[in-house]
Amino acid sequence: MTSLPAAQREVRLLTKPTGLPALEHFEVVETPVVPPGEGEVLVRNLYFHVFATLRILIAGATQDTPFPVLDPGDTLVGAAIGEVIEAPDGVGLRPGDLVSHWLGWREYALVPSAECARIDRTALPDPVAHLQQGWTAYAALTRGVELRPGDTVFVSAGGSGIGSMAGLIARQLGAGRVIASAGSREKAERLRSELGYDAVVVRGEESLGDQLAKAAPDGIDVYFDNVGGEQLRAAVDAARPGARFVLIGALSGQLAADSTGTTAPVELDSLPLIHKRIEMRGFSSDDYDDKNEWTERFGTWLRAGEITFPHVLVKGIENAPRTLLEVIEGRHIGSVVVEL
Repeated sequence: MTSLPAAQREVRLLTKPTGLPALEHFEVVETPVVPPGEGEVLVRNLYFHVFATLRILIAGATQDTPFPVLDPGDTLVGAAIGEVIEAPDGVGLRPGDLVSHWLGWREYALVPSAECARIDRTALPDPVAHLQQGWTAYAALTRGVELRPGDTVFVSAGGSGIGSMAGLIARQLGAGRVIASAGSREKAERLRSELGYDAVVVRGEESLGDQLAKAAPDGIDVYFDNVGGEQLRAAVDAARPGARFVLIGALSGQLAADSTGTTAPVELDSLPLIHKRIEMRGFSSDDYDDKNEWTERFGTWLRAGEITFPHVLVKGIENAPRTLLEVIEGRHIGSVVVEL
């Protein structure tokens, strides 16, 4: 029997913000570590993912989204990787197993065994790589729009956790030209030098439509949309006949300071959609159950040095609230992970 600490730390929502969250809306508290009950396992979390759309859970998800609502006093949630410490007989897991689950933002988690997925330690070179969002990007590019060799691809929020993987995967799948959007000139330069984007358009400089026209003078074939808003409008203008759009997120509304974060309105001219015969599809990788295909392919690419996992590691749960605010502000490139 492993000797357990008396207490563990977790991050809770203290009060609901009006607008974007700030540090005063969170608290790090100590709670007792208790053994698992029937059907539960006790997991010592090693890493958890910090994602910008946690704002939706804090603000209050609408009935049309799959996200739970976080109320004051609730512990934050998110994808986590951990090691099973205690597991009752009959749950199919044993101490020492590496698992993924959704109860991040705490050092120890009591997780229903049915909500834990055992991880093959040999599948990827580094356990933290299991927190990448590459499956979402891969499924969207292979199932959502069926990327074709030679396609010109535009990825909005190309430095985000999903966007950074989408750009890299598009290149691996044979895209001829890959373009990103970024929130600053400095970040744009990093996306070119670190992730290999051919061109990057920058929000807040000259019109996005004009920038995209220069970056893709022959138009775009695929739009991987994390943002919506003006970037979606610019993509419509730049689309070639028969372009395929896959809509993954709507950060323009989800992270807007003057909104609830639960809506993302955009005004589009429908005539170009018709005349260019643009295909536009809302997409969720949850509709597909063949994630093993991605894990095997990603592992092969990683070991061959053909792809990277862009990510930032932040040490210590006490730094997690500040890190969430940085992610919402778009300060980092790739997935942002707290290491415990």
